[in-house]
Amino acid sequence: MKRLWTPGWIARHVAMVVLVVGFLALGWWQISRAASGNTLSWAYAVEWPIFAGFVVFVWWREVRHALRGGDAAAEPVARASDPVTVGDGAVPAVRRPVRVSRAPAVEVPEDTDLAAYNRYLTWLNANPGARPGDYPG
Repeated sequence: MKRLWTPGWIARHVAMVVLVVGFLALGWWQISRAASGNTLSWAYAVEWPIFAGFVVFVWWREVRHALRGGDAAAEPVARASDPVTVGDGAVPAVRRPVRVSRAPAVEVPEDTDLAAYNRYLTWLNANPGARPGDYPG
């Protein structure tokens, strides 16, 4: 429980309380506006308590994560160059090369439609004032 009373966690607790109270107050304000005839405020009157519930959900999830000791920064990260224990001694981790089969490049036949379109674009670029109907090809 001492983990939840550090300065960082106290700031989180205070932020959670401020946000929840603020969101519920905004929801109450929207209810009073909706009661006076603003029909759009009914949607906001529902939305603000949902935001408050989301804040409580995230806060509760973070509290559970901290109490379970799920601090990812404290866990060591294994690297490929770290020694690996094999049998009774530590052996450096060595990566074996990966064999890749090399297939010969497949020759792709030329696409005649694409070649014709590229010739058309080249002609349009060479004749900036021409219309597409003027193309001789």
